[in-house]
Amino acid sequence: MAGFRIGRLMLAATALWGMGVAAARATELTFWTWRPEDKAAYTELFNDFTKANPGITVKFEAFNTENYATILSTALAAGRGPDVIHTRAYGGLEQFAKAGYLLALDKAEVPELGNLPDDALASETLRADGKVYSLSFASQTLGLFINQDVFAKAGLQPPQTWDQLISVSKALKEKGIIPIANGLATGWMDEVMVSVFINPFLGPDFVKDLLAGKATFEDPRYINAISKLLELRDFLPPGAAGVDYATAQQLFLSGRAAMFAGGSFEIANFRKQNPKINMDFILPPAPTAGAPRPASKFFDGGYAINAKSPNKADAIKLIRWLGTKQFGDKFSMLLGNISPIKGVEIKDPLLAKVAQMNPDAMPYIMAVYFRYESPTGSDLLQSGIQKMMAGSITPQQLGADLTQGIGRYFAPFQKK
Repeated sequence: MAGFRIGRLMLAATALWGMGVAAARATELTFWTWRPEDKAAYTELFNDFTKANPGITVKFEAFNTENYATILSTALAAGRGPDVIHTRAYGGLEQFAKAGYLLALDKAEVPELGNLPDDALASETLRADGKVYSLSFASQTLGLFINQDVFAKAGLQPPQTWDQLISVSKALKEKGIIPIANGLATGWMDEVMVSVFINPFLGPDFVKDLLAGKATFEDPRYINAISKLLELRDFLPPGAAGVDYATAQQLFLSGRAAMFAGGSFEIANFRKQNPKINMDFILPPAPTAGAPRPASKFFDGGYAINAKSPNKADAIKLIRWLGTKQFGDKFSMLLGNISPIKGVEIKDPLLAKVAQMNPDAMPYIMAVYFRYESPTGSDLLQSGIQKMMAGSITPQQLGADLTQGIGRYFAPFQKK
């Protein structure tokens, strides 16, 4: 009997020891982001990861968008911060990778990098060493939103050419409807509007010529393209200079405005704000009938590992899982964004339509190529377009200002 009791005690002790080992091996990874609105979706996604990787949990922590970069850089500089980081792309990534804060990713440790296209990998690559430091999470496409109910009530069809855009806008305005919801008080949205409308006028070779130094922003193609925006001033909201992003959204969502120049990131956002909205997303108007109508595309950011994380092995497991089709499918479904992971199924019809625009899209020029140094192309364009639309500078002056500002660090623009 005593032996039986001793046996039971030994079994209990063994079980408790095993539980202690399991507890000791348990890891809580921290994930920092600038997107608090995505908490419910990421909680579900991270729960899926934990089911596939017992013993590893992920804590979602979000910060205010405006302060995120400062909070993150302060923590990383002090050797702290999260295990896994939601990063920006292009220049937004480079400032952290160049400082040595991020762990370089390679296909030996993260073979899922092979699931991403080259332009997605490039968006998360440090130019100095050619290494990838973050796994891209979404592409965004810029085009023209249409409130289909407003168009139907007005007896109009969405524009396919620039002339149709002007004629439709005139007809809408005569009916007391604001043709285009966009205002000019929010700089980054001004840049979005510029990119939506000018791409078809630039032509397929402009970006290639720009990067090769065969063209600058004083090129007649660019000046002609941005000059077209002046034709839209009468079709923006009254007092457009003071109309910010949130106000423009509400003008479109309420049906007071018929069109909104924006990005695919708005689809889920618009539906959340107005579940009944009957909207479409179309390519920007072409210069002439039958001419190409390229949208703009860029990559939004990615997932990186803190170089000083004490949990690198488990963080790599999370990054690898974030690069799988399983994740990409559910990510696109929950968050209404286009995952760049090859083979991802997009079930939402409107989002699927947007994805079909991407193969022929042009790069979102300033974000992709000129946000690495100061003054960034985006800062120059955003302030310049506001001045141009207000009539204080000409399109030619804007083109010259862009060329001169970017030429401070972009050698092809520097005059010999």
